[in-house]
Amino acid sequence: MNNVPHRLISASLVCIAFVSFTGSASAQDSRQVSEPRKPLVCMILTANQSQAEHNKAVDAERIQRALDHCPQGQAVQLAANNEKDSFQSGPLRIPSGVSLLIDRDVTLYASSDAALYEKDIQKGSQTCGVNADKGRSCKPFITIENARGSGIYGTGVIDGQGGQTVLGKTESWWQMARRAQKEKNEHNVPRLIEVIRSEDVTLHQITLRNSPNFHVTLNRVDGFTAWGVKIDTPHDARNTDGIDPISSRNITIAHSYIRTGDDNIAIKGGNNGATENVSVLHNHFYSGHGMSIGSETNSGVRRILVQDLSLDGTTSGLRIKSDVSRGGIVEQVRYEDVCIRNSKRPIDIDTRYDPKALGDKIPQYRDIVLENVRSLTPGQIIVRGYDVAHPLSIQFKQVALAAPSVQTLQFANLNIDQKTFNFSDAATDLTWSAPKANDCQEKLLTFPVKQQIDFRPQLSAEQAKLYAIEQVLRTTGAAGKEIVDPWNPLQDDLVTKTDLPVDYIVDANASADNKTKFTTVQAAINQALLDGRRLLAEKSPRRRLYILVQAGIYKELMYVPETALPITLYSKDSDARNTKISASVHAALLGSVYTERFAQQFANLDPAILAMYQSLKDRPVVGTSGTGIAWIKADGFQAKNITFENAYNKDKVDLKAECPNTSCGATAGTAPVVVVQHQAVALMLEGADKAQFENVRVHGFQDTLFLKSRAIAHTSRSFFHRAYVEGNVDFIFGDTTAYFYRSEIKSLGDRSTSYVTAPNTNVKTRYGFVFNESHFTHDGSVNALAGKFYLGRQWFHTQKCTPYAGINLPAYSCTLADADSYQAPRGTISKTVLETVGKVVILNSTIGAHIQKQHPWADWNKKSSLAFRPVQFSVDDYWNNLLMTEIDPVKDLGYTAPAQLATGSAAIFLAEFNNKQE
Repeated sequence: MNNVPHRLISASLVCIAFVSFTGSASAQDSRQVSEPRKPLVCMILTANQSQAEHNKAVDAERIQRALDHCPQGQAVQLAANNEKDSFQSGPLRIPSGVSLLIDRDVTLYASSDAALYEKDIQKGSQTCGVNADKGRSCKPFITIENARGSGIYGTGVIDGQGGQTVLGKTESWWQMARRAQKEKNEHNVPRLIEVIRSEDVTLHQITLRNSPNFHVTLNRVDGFTAWGVKIDTPHDARNTDGIDPISSRNITIAHSYIRTGDDNIAIKGGNNGATENVSVLHNHFYSGHGMSIGSETNSGVRRILVQDLSLDGTTSGLRIKSDVSRGGIVEQVRYEDVCIRNSKRPIDIDTRYDPKALGDKIPQYRDIVLENVRSLTPGQIIVRGYDVAHPLSIQFKQVALAAPSVQTLQFANLNIDQKTFNFSDAATDLTWSAPKANDCQEKLLTFPVKQQIDFRPQLSAEQAKLYAIEQVLRTTGAAGKEIVDPWNPLQDDLVTKTDLPVDYIVDANASADNKTKFTTVQAAINQALLDGRRLLAEKSPRRRLYILVQAGIYKELMYVPETALPITLYSKDSDARNTKISASVHAALLGSVYTERFAQQFANLDPAILAMYQSLKDRPVVGTSGTGIAWIKADGFQAKNITFENAYNKDKVDLKAECPNTSCGATAGTAPVVVVQHQAVALMLEGADKAQFENVRVHGFQDTLFLKSRAIAHTSRSFFHRAYVEGNVDFIFGDTTAYFYRSEIKSLGDRSTSYVTAPNTNVKTRYGFVFNESHFTHDGSVNALAGKFYLGRQWFHTQKCTPYAGINLPAYSCTLADADSYQAPRGTISKTVLETVGKVVILNSTIGAHIQKQHPWADWNKKSSLAFRPVQFSVDDYWNNLLMTEIDPVKDLGYTAPAQLATGSAAIFLAEFNNKQE
């Protein structure tokens, strides 16, 4: 499976070619290094919890199982599922050749349960999380050992929770570390990531934060790349080094940002061999102890290149540290193009890291070069060899230092711009060139704090003006070619008058003459259709026909084709519940059963009405578009004081409902489980422009109100005033422009997940659904009171494959084509479907407690499903999401820029203004 198959390669096959530098070619990673590319994905795991719930290691087993079963060269992907964006795990082990890919919105939390990290559970007593005479009794959170080509990718976050209270204790990991420092003992604490005896390991773009101890350690590693990594931990968190290569070789750390509580980077030559061939390139450091070598150098450190580095706020800048207990040879180290600011010790090269240390491992530093190094602020300069017999050897080229407050120069042979200085005893009077005022202006960048997506974007006051009734409803027609046709439905007689004319009366309890008196609503519609044609042909001044419906329940379908004169259907009873048009039709209903139920109703009706019926009767199943109890295609149609109800499952579960090609999932007698729940539309508008509804009620469950344009990217307008609409899933959906004013929208909680809207507005259409001064309510059910329902998700137009993510299927792809199709594992998607983006704006309304507060707009299905599409709030999101797929918005779709697609209100897909959340 893949998102961009022709661009992706296995982590173990990453070819790395890098930037050349001035100086000795040997002082760098011997590999050729370029920016790593994400591996193919073998499995997508979606989150089951939100950030507020990260307290248990609930995901460890499934993540480890997925890693263990992932083929080499591929990755397990952790993905968000709307507001569920967090994984919580105990220790994980990444196998050889396998990678972990963490999505942008995802955080993987390390459990704070110390017992999970216990190295030796055979001992019977817990030492991890205990300060003691001996340390290192904890497993790391993530281990990569004896591996080749493994890695961690993605723009998500791994959070070690170092500042959280450890489970069952009263302190955090960091607090225990400070206590160990005072008590002079060892802190048994897990590191975040350990790479051991491995080759060609990669960290790419990942953010690491709040490690309990060191963030990344490498031990006996040959080939490691960290590119675009961010490490972010408080400055006072003890022993939280950023990246520490130990006894390793061929290391590149590039384009990364590190702020932490200890060494930003510490290159160490420990007991298992030298560390050599290290390139530290184009990085930025902030709080921390600087760019360090040591303190362990006993096996040697050599061929190190530090190039294009900024250090802003580190306690030390360029630092080499060791002592006689762990000293060795540090050689062939080059620092080039380095900027330092606000450092207490900009240059800190010392062989007496611990003055009280004992031993015979004398540190020796030689062939050290600093070129074009600038310290913009004063600080202490330390250059101190061990003794006369073991002096330092350092060359300075174009080094500029703000006047140092203190200098310690001892046992050092220095070459400064080709001038030689030999210091045997301590000296403090060396004069340095001063940095220029404009030095480093482009290099000292602020730490790139991750921009959180605003899942509740708000309109400005000026933007909100674009959503007034007269603005939204003033145009109609094809998107981009709209015609101005001002319409203010609040001025219509339907709203302003209490006594409306009567042309026809419908009364189920009275006798009918089938001319002006009828017992069914459909019969009256049929007569109005006929009379309207006649009156238009006679050039009558009549402009509308009125049907009065007496209170009662009318168990029938109501189909309204295009009419010569518009029709108003109304009741004089102001309680719309007393006048109801009701029937039961669901999307899986067989066409033969539909015919059996409703054929008699359509006998002897006008051909235009009959054609609507005939378009459904021969279908294998009627489908969503065939379920409308009231199906209206006529411009100017009006209704007042009427309830439109699809009664499917309203009174009881329909145990006989057809489930073609599926299993209903339950059997009779398993109540209260709902055996089936299909789409069942109560009111469907199809291409009806200027359709107006006053004090109506629309009852259903799934897909209650369907608002459909007559053509793609064509504006049809409807207006709902003092209306009531209820349902559970996608219960207001479609691609028209619809305005809901002073209405109630109720979510029914018979399901654990609910979506109010499912718009599929075209990207170029100015307006989708607008709700103003409305109230989003719920039924008080347990599911609703959980507060996890959504205002909507953008309908992906029954798409069969997604280009926005992979699925858990090998060789999966979804590419652009003229038609939409899917034959596993490959599918196609059309430009038409891509452009159905969905638009909803809610203003001046009250939103009930049933709606998820932080994340009220949902993705269309979850990542790893064929029909996944991420929520898109604006045309910029649409554009950027395309850029991350194989579909190029310029080359493949013919766009030039987002503004070409949509500007003004058309560029806004989902937004709110001045709403109140209960």
